[in-house]
Amino acid sequence: MSVGARWRRYGIIFDTILKKEVLRFMRIWIQTLLPSVITTSLYFVIFGRLIGERIGVMEGVAYLDFIVPGLVLMAVITNSYANVVASFYSSKFSRYIEELLVSPAPNWIILAGYIGGGVLRGLTVGIAVTLVAMVFTDLTLHSYAVSAAIFVLTAILFALAGFINAVYANSFDDISIVPTFILTPLTYLGGVFYSIHLLPEFWQQVSLFNPILYMVNAFRYGFLGVSDIPLQTAFLLIGGCIVLLTAFSLFLLRRGVGLKH
Repeated sequence: MSVGARWRRYGIIFDTILKKEVLRFMRIWIQTLLPSVITTSLYFVIFGRLIGERIGVMEGVAYLDFIVPGLVLMAVITNSYANVVASFYSSKFSRYIEELLVSPAPNWIILAGYIGGGVLRGLTVGIAVTLVAMVFTDLTLHSYAVSAAIFVLTAILFALAGFINAVYANSFDDISIVPTFILTPLTYLGGVFYSIHLLPEFWQQVSLFNPILYMVNAFRYGFLGVSDIPLQTAFLLIGGCIVLLTAFSLFLLRRGVGLKH
């Protein structure tokens, strides 16, 4: 088979998986897209309007403006992760993932298709939440490039994390353990609602071990031009995590961990 024909075949496989993933979450958009928009709107009303007016400013900007980037990114994280973990585990549960594994489709194409679906859902919800935020505030982006890069890279990272969770999950209960006991606490403690400069020195140092802190602050820099974390450090951390999780995900697919019986 010629190189061109091989890549056309790869394109068809990727396009098929991606379309399946997109149709899956768009078909039930009331369950997959709308809840995050409603929840984030409540955050804007409660924390932005009611509490924010009492807090005033943080890091030199209005409190409502300060929390907007974190809330947008929180929606991206949650939805990118949830889409892949639910979809890939369902494919395991229904046993049709085995058809993909025995097909001529390379593992990296299979992974890219699932991750692409998670990224698109995360970005769709993130854009919707950003539009909602514009109702409550008059934000202007400080750096379009930084905002877009963190937007996409964060969605990729947590889509990969969702994939790994799905590989190891043995029941539908297992796919909710990581979001409930790890992802949600790390998100809320990742500087979404506050600057780490408000914390005592010891807890500032502890917070530096939270990877979500770097993503939230880099995204906040893209919106407002302020960050508690050096921008270069944030990009290096996110990029490094993506490389590691991608390599690990491909290793799991190659070995058939949790997939072959």
